[in-house]
Amino acid sequence: MKKRKLSISDGLLFIFVLLLIIPQTRKPIQVALNNIKMQFFSPSALEEEDQILLQPFLYQVTALDGTASSIEIGKDKVTFISYWATWCPPCIAEMSSIQKVYDDYGDSVQFILLTNEEPEVVKNFLNKKRYTLPAYIPRMQAPKELKEKSIPTNFIIDKSGKIVIKETGSTDWNAKKFRLILEELIAS
Repeated sequence: MKKRKLSISDGLLFIFVLLLIIPQTRKPIQVALNNIKMQFFSPSALEEEDQILLQPFLYQVTALDGTASSIEIGKDKVTFISYWATWCPPCIAEMSSIQKVYDDYGDSVQFILLTNEEPEVVKNFLNKKRYTLPAYIPRMQAPKELKEKSIPTNFIIDKSGKIVIKETGSTDWNAKKFRLILEELIAS
């Protein structure tokens, strides 16, 4: 029986797997891998026949300061809805690109980032990262058209209530391709 010598690549693979096992290094590595993935993927519009029309509704939410409110969805305003969590590496990876789009389009597009986490946890995360995104805790079940078990899942809804984009997993929301779609939706 021949003994196989370990190569440098075997050793690097072993170290990489070991780092993925250690909780303190696992999340940063997963975020970094999602950031690499995002360089190759940007959101694109669904085919016209795949776009679902939502009935306008009021999304019952609670702001992180505890204020309850209702946000109108599907009527007269482009809406960006994100289902996410602070512990989710793909969510963390795409968050900076969402912040950049919010910085440029926050007056023209309604941003709603929804999580089921404790408000203090979310506030701490947003403050640490210096994000100013509007995050909420949902107080109702999402309509079936907006239900998804995976996070992050993001929806772009046009002014008439059509789901124009649905993306699950991390993606580069700051990509030029997406910005062009968003500008077209705002102008229409």
